[in-house]
Amino acid sequence: MRLLHSTDLALRVLMRLAVADAAAGESGAAPTTREVAADMAVQYTHAAKVVATLRRLGLVEARRGRGGGLSLTGAGRTASVGALVRHFEGDGDVVECEGATPCPLNSGCRLRGALRHAQEAFYASLDPVTVEDIVASPTGPLLIGLARHRSGPNTS
Repeated sequence: MRLLHSTDLALRVLMRLAVADAAAGESGAAPTTREVAADMAVQYTHAAKVVATLRRLGLVEARRGRGGGLSLTGAGRTASVGALVRHFEGDGDVVECEGATPCPLNSGCRLRGALRHAQEAFYASLDPVTVEDIVASPTGPLLIGLARHRSGPNTS
């Protein structure tokens, strides 16, 4: 199973925002969508779409203007990775049995059920994992390093 690009990006954005306070250092500036996109090496338009979805889910707050930026909500910190992946991936089957060209084995195939079971096991293994869990060391310090590298050395 391969995650959609939007799912991967949503998880990386949440991870980046989970360490935003430590990455901001003395400036205390919250990262913008453009900065997070640069940190994650993705196009701004893709990041903006994902951030909009994360805002609708109540996982991210966005403030405009001076002193604005993105921040992770409490719900975002404790969000289940399994629930996030389910949301972004949708409820579809791993294989398309009834698409434009239905599978001729559809009426008696046991593969679809086995794949559905495997998909649910995949999600279930991610359900207890939270965003905070996936930014624990060594990941968190790497994310902080990305943000500091982007902004350059502190000149104050």
